[in-house]
Amino acid sequence: MKKIIELKNITKSFDGEVVLDHIDLDIYDNEFLTLLGPSGCGKTTTLRLIGGFTTPDEGDIIFMGENINELPPYKRNVNTVFQRYALFPHLNVFENVAFPLREKKVPRDEIDQRVNEMLSMVALTGFEHRSVTSLSGGQQQRVAIARALISRPKVLLDEPLAALDLKLRKDMQQELKNIQKAMGITFVFVTHDQEEALSMSDTVVVMSEGRIQQIGTPIDIYNEPQNAFVADFIGESNILDGVMLADYKVNFSGHTFDCVDAGFEKRENVDVVIRPEDVDIVSEEKGMLKGVVTSVTFLGVHYEIIVDIGGIKWMIQTTDFVDVDEHIGLYIEPDAIHIMKKSEYSGMYGDYSSFSNEFDELSDAESEIEE
Repeated sequence: MKKIIELKNITKSFDGEVVLDHIDLDIYDNEFLTLLGPSGCGKTTTLRLIGGFTTPDEGDIIFMGENINELPPYKRNVNTVFQRYALFPHLNVFENVAFPLREKKVPRDEIDQRVNEMLSMVALTGFEHRSVTSLSGGQQQRVAIARALISRPKVLLDEPLAALDLKLRKDMQQELKNIQKAMGITFVFVTHDQEEALSMSDTVVVMSEGRIQQIGTPIDIYNEPQNAFVADFIGESNILDGVMLADYKVNFSGHTFDCVDAGFEKRENVDVVIRPEDVDIVSEEKGMLKGVVTSVTFLGVHYEIIVDIGGIKWMIQTTDFVDVDEHIGLYIEPDAIHIMKKSEYSGMYGDYSSFSNEFDELSDAESEIEE
């Protein structure tokens, strides 16, 4: 695929605080790329740099082979859909979408044709004469997308869907992906919602503290996290201290396991990641590890179980019911064990001693407010 945008050694600070710390990123033609990370990680600043709404302190932004560091937004073949849509309340749906073409003095017949095409694309045919203030949040989002796409940009930048309620967000996730495929353009999307990123993206860029932690497909990011931050941020993970005894042999939680990883130093300290859904509950005598159930939560499709194993709390997701205080065994297949090198995030995640669904929901709500 052809590169559309290259960010080279980009640094950006605000009031002496580093927001982006020497990041490099390539964005390709027809790619749906998502910048994913917690509030304050630098993802929105990255979007604004590409859009031309701010300039880097260091580094280069290359668009189709040309440096655009100083090029103003209106001269870039890049359009942005903002979180609050920025629609014109005094114009109806048709005129909101037509606005960029009228500014460019496009002939009336062509405007009519292209606006009708775009309204059909975003499933708003018949809404031409509606006031935008009478529309739902999802409909307003589609008007904003149509207006951004009518100029036929090479790249569309999209702020979070956080202004929408949960059902509309779900609807718009699929809508955006369908539009991107139909238009054949590059989408750069921003979210702190891991499910949104995994379900929509060709490429996910995980960010933390102004740095890119990992770039990969959703499957790669989930199955092969590069450090404890990525493993924890993308889904739930049990993250344990381990020691590589040899290629394909790792010791953790007082037991030696076969694994599928190699290339580490002998007796190298490592982080071990085991996803909750990859652990099998067996009888104590058949278990590689033994533990006591401290919490059971029914989530409809499966149970979420917290198990104390040697003072470390594991999360296990299973369709098998076990009860609180029950002694169980755990069986772990070699391909369920993922080995990572130690990093600055080691020891910060992966123990569910203080786990609470309520705390998670509160944290998500706070992130949306801060975004």
